[in-house]
Amino acid sequence: MDSSTHSFPKILVTGGAGFIGSHTVVSLIEAGFEPVIVDNFDNSEPSVLEGLRTILGREVTCYTVDCNDEAAMDEIFRKEALHGVIHFAAYKAVGESVEKPLKYYRNNLGSLWTLLGLMHQHGVAHLVFSSSCTVYGQPEQLPVTELTPRLPAESPYGNTKAMGEDIIRDSVRAKMPVKAISLRYFNPVGAHPSAVIGELPRGVPSNLVPFLTQAAAGLRDKLTVFGDDYNTPDGSCIRDFIHVMDLADAHVQALRLLDQQETSSFYDIFNVGTGQGVSVLELINTFEEATGVKLNYIIGPRRPGDVEQIYANVDKANTVLGWEAKRSLSESLSDAWRWQQKLQAK
Repeated sequence: MDSSTHSFPKILVTGGAGFIGSHTVVSLIEAGFEPVIVDNFDNSEPSVLEGLRTILGREVTCYTVDCNDEAAMDEIFRKEALHGVIHFAAYKAVGESVEKPLKYYRNNLGSLWTLLGLMHQHGVAHLVFSSSCTVYGQPEQLPVTELTPRLPAESPYGNTKAMGEDIIRDSVRAKMPVKAISLRYFNPVGAHPSAVIGELPRGVPSNLVPFLTQAAAGLRDKLTVFGDDYNTPDGSCIRDFIHVMDLADAHVQALRLLDQQETSSFYDIFNVGTGQGVSVLELINTFEEATGVKLNYIIGPRRPGDVEQIYANVDKANTVLGWEAKRSLSESLSDAWRWQQKLQAK
C-alpha cells in the first residue's frame, strides 16, 4: 500500500464489499479516511473490489474474513492501527430470517459482540452501526423521529437490529470506552453515478428497485405491486427512498461527529432518509419519467409483514449530524437503471 496513506485515519468497514458498504468506502476515501474492508463474500461479489479500484484509481485493503471469527479479527486489529469501525456485515433477508432465526441471531449479534470486545481490547473507540427503520415496526404517527417508540419487530432480522442497538447502548451505559452512533436507514436505492458499482442481489431480489430495474430490462416478466388497497393516497405502500451515496456520506458525518466527542463513552441514534414518503406507484411513475422506459407491472395481493407506510423525520440528522440527502428520487432511479444496463452489457 502507498505509504502516503498511512497518515489517514483507518476505518474497518465490515461488509465493505456489499451494496452500502462499497459506496461508503468511496465516500470515506473522498473524505480523507483509509478504509480497511472485511468481507466473507457470503452475500457479495469479489468483482466489487475491481469496481472500487476503477473508481478510486487504487487498491483498497481487503481481508476475506468472517466477522464472527474472533481469532482472525483479532489479527486484523493487531495489524491495522484502526481509528474506528463501521459495522455493515449482517444477514438481511427478512423472509429468510423468519425461516432461519438462529442463523440471523448468531451471525448478526455474534459479529457485533466480537467487534465490541476487540474494540475494547485494542483501544478502538469509534463505532458506526448499520441499523434500520424496521425497528419502528408499523408506527402510529408519521413521520418517525428518533424518539418514536420502537415496536416489536416484524421479523428476526428486524429484531437483530433493535437488539444490536441495545447491546451498544448498554455497553456505553456500562462506561465501556466506546463512542457509537446507530444510523437507522430507510430504503437505500441507486448506484454510484459511474455505474461501476451498485446493488448486486443474488437470485430473486427482495428489494423493490433491483426487481423493478430487472423487470424493465426484461429479466423478469413483470413487476408485482403488493396491494393497492392500503390507507394511502393511491393505495400502495409508502416508503422513504434514499440514494445510496447520500447514505454513504452520512457514515462519514457520523465518524466526524464521534471525533468531536470529548467524553470516553457516547451513544446517539439518527434517522437517515429523505424525509419524503413516496408510494410504490409514484416510484414506478418516476422511474418511467426518468428513463423513458415503460414498466410492465400488475397489482397483486398484499404481502404479509409489509408495513403500510413509513418515512423519516430527518431534522436531527440535518442539525446535529450536519447531513442532508442531496440527490433526488429521479437521480436515484436513473443511476439504478444505468447500473442495470451496465450489468446487462457484461
